Order: sequence, then C-alpha cells, then structure tokens
Amino acid sequence: MPAWRTISLWMDQLDDPLVARPSLAHDLDVDVAIIGAGYTGLWTAYYLKRQAPELNIAIVEAQTAGFGASGRNGGWLMGNLLGEDRLLAGLSPQQRRASFDLLHGIPDEVAQVLAREGIDCDYRKGGALYCAARYPEQEGSLRRYLDKLHAQGLTEDDYRWLSPQKLAEQIRIAKPYGGIYAPHVATINPAKLVRGLARVVESMGVTIYENSPVTHWQSGSLRTAQVSVRAAWVVPAVEGYATTLPPLGRYQLPVQSLIVATEPLPASTWDEIGLSHGQAFGESSRQVTYGQRSADNRLVFGARGGYQFAGKLRHKFDLTDSEVELRRYLFSELFPQLKNVKITHSWGGNLGMSRNFRPHMLCDHKTGIALSGGYGGEGVGATHLGGRTLADLILGLDTPLTTQPWVIRERGLDALKAWEPEPCRWLGYNAIIRSFVHEDQVLANPNTAPWRRTLATGLAGFMEGFMH
Repeated sequence: MPAWRTISLWMDQLDDPLVARPSLAHDLDVDVAIIGAGYTGLWTAYYLKRQAPELNIAIVEAQTAGFGASGRNGGWLMGNLLGEDRLLAGLSPQQRRASFDLLHGIPDEVAQVLAREGIDCDYRKGGALYCAARYPEQEGSLRRYLDKLHAQGLTEDDYRWLSPQKLAEQIRIAKPYGGIYAPHVATINPAKLVRGLARVVESMGVTIYENSPVTHWQSGSLRTAQVSVRAAWVVPAVEGYATTLPPLGRYQLPVQSLIVATEPLPASTWDEIGLSHGQAFGESSRQVTYGQRSADNRLVFGARGGYQFAGKLRHKFDLTDSEVELRRYLFSELFPQLKNVKITHSWGGNLGMSRNFRPHMLCDHKTGIALSGGYGGEGVGATHLGGRTLADLILGLDTPLTTQPWVIRERGLDALKAWEPEPCRWLGYNAIIRSFVHEDQVLANPNTAPWRRTLATGLAGFMEGFMH
C-alpha cells in the first residue's frame, strides 16, 4: 500500500486510519459505474442516491479516496467557475445574474450537506481576499477586473474594493495597495471532506472499490486488469488523470500545482497577520498564488506548478529545494516575519486543464456517458456543481443546473475541443510561463524603468490572451 498519509498536510491530519477498501475482484453489472473516488465521482454518486436511491452504483478507484487532487488541493471552496465571465457573456442580464447566484451558492450548499451528513472538514466561510500586494501594477489590474465584474451585473455585495486600511482589518501584508473582497468562498481541509463524503455514499449503498485501476473504458462498460463492469451509465471522473483513460487525454491535460505549509504559528504571529475568520487569500500576479490559515494555525501557501512534455503525469511530489524556496519567497514578500519559518509539509498534485480553459459538464443518453471536468485548479467547489449537474442530467431532469452554458447535452466527446499535438503544447506553455515569470521579476523590482515595466506587462498580457 502506498504511503497515502504523506500525500499532503491534509491527509496527514486525518484521524482515521488509511485502510484500503477491498479491490474489485469480480465482474459487476450496475446502473452507474463511476471511475474515480474524488470529489466529482463522490458528489455524482451522492446526488444520484439522494434522488434515486434504488440505483445500483459502483465507484472504481485506482488508489484510495482522496489520492488525487481532492486530497491535495489548497482548500479553497469557491462559489465560482473558471472562466465564468466568458461563459456567461452571451446571456441576458437576468439569466447572467441567476447563473452567478447559482455559482455563489456553492459554499452554502456544501455547508448544508456537511451539517446533514455530519462531515467535519474545518469549514469556515470567511471569503477571499485578492490582494494588490507586491507592486503597484497589481492595483490597476485588480481595479480593472472589479470594473469588469460590476459591468456584468455583480454588485458590492459580491465583490468590493478594499482600501489598504480596510484590507488591513482582515490581512496585514508588507506592501498593501488594496484588494478585492469576495464573500462567496470558504476554506476547508479537503482530505476530511473527500474521506467523509466517501463514508457517506457508502452508507447510502454505493460500493467503492479501491486499488482497482481501470485499464479500459467505453460506452456501457469498463475493465480493470482482472474483471469487467457492465453499466447503463459510465462516468469517468478522473480530472487531472484523464491521460490514463484514452481518449480523454486529448481534451484534458494534467498540469501541476505545488503547495507548502509552515509549522503551526503562535497566536502573536497571527495577531500580526490577521486572517482570523478562515479567509482565503492570494496576491494578484500571474504566478497564481493562493493561501489560507489552517485550522491548526499553519500558513498553507501554493503557487503555479508546471506542465510535463506530452502531458505526462507527475507522480513524485517531493518538492525540490528551488520549488519550496520559490513559495517561501512569495509568501515572505507578503509576510516578512515568516521568511525563516519552518516548512513542515510540501506537496503537489495533478489538475485537469481543458482547451480554452472551459469547464464542461457533458451527458449523452445515447451512449450512456456523462463526465464533468476542466476545472483548472478551481475544482473544490466546481466538482460539487458538476456532481449535482451530472445527477440531474443522468436522471433526465430539467433544472436550473442543466441549462447552464457549461452544460453539453446529448453530444459525445467530440463536442469538446482537443488540445494541439506536441511539441506545440509544451513550447506554448513554456513560452507563456516564461513571460509570466519575466513580468513578475520586472515588476517586483522597484528600480525597473517604466518602459520595461510596460513592455513586460504587455507581453505577459498578450500571452495570457493567447491561451484562451
């Protein structure tokens, strides 16, 4: 058995022993076969059973519940969806507002499940702070982003500007230029959520088979090395591991995000920093930083990771010294008092990125295939939306969930846009990331000439637009 407890800080904090469930040892014939015991698979099973308890559902997992991104992420439960502004742009103002309300309600919907099912995952809904924190250009980019949100019909109740003084009431950083506060975000221990959800669906009659990698899947069936499963519905819920189940890897690539956690910090240090209500935070650069104060008073902090040639999975997440030190540099720029703090945990995970950075929830009754993915690093909340939506789609229900612009109905995988072949993907990714790193280095130096700052920002902005 792999050392599952070392996957992340979150798995290390679990109280229950990580004992493997039985493997799939005999052929099955079920109503719904779900590949993957992560958030998407478990939420799908949960909402199917809530509405149709008579369904026979099996979940087939290659490792253990929470082995993938569900047990490794940064713990942001967001009422958002990647690229929601683009996805909702074609709707009427009333439809757009309704869709935003649906998304913003995700953390509260999850909270209701936690209360109903008795899952303790350190849930705290403190909102998110998007800070202009390391150079003045961040203030301009954040203000433009806020203007764009308000132009789409969102209000101060959804996203509001915080002056440096107001920002300091929630988080005290070294160089505050202001920030945006969004209330529709909670922080959690993600491993406690995924493990608790697995226990709940088992109690509802869903069988989870662990240590059972699926080697082949198609409409109506899947196989492991030993046995076969026949099913009216097959739900591949593998997100960042899509490359292991052709042809899913054509549409969803694995990229990596890397995280560190400090030792528990004393109350006096947190009095200096703030974050007293479970707020999530990040600073507004294209490095994509994210952090939170854990329930046991650690700083958990992550930043953009990487992409491996040909979309290969990264299996070893023993972070290198340079990977750890980059994250230390980034969080110590915000909190200089933590520059030499002890880092006790470092880890990472594979997440799924769809072409055009467009999340999707697809259901085809002709083939009996349903899937949800492309969350792009914002999957803790989006998987809940995906599971609820897939359940309604599979059951043939017409609900507000099934009419959203990210839903693809009665079409197969060819409805998704495929990624370009290599080496185009690898060359493009590296060119884009280098432009982001160059921009950050230029802007973080206060002595850089204005023309160089403008050039670096323009190039990075162009490359970011090229990704979409």
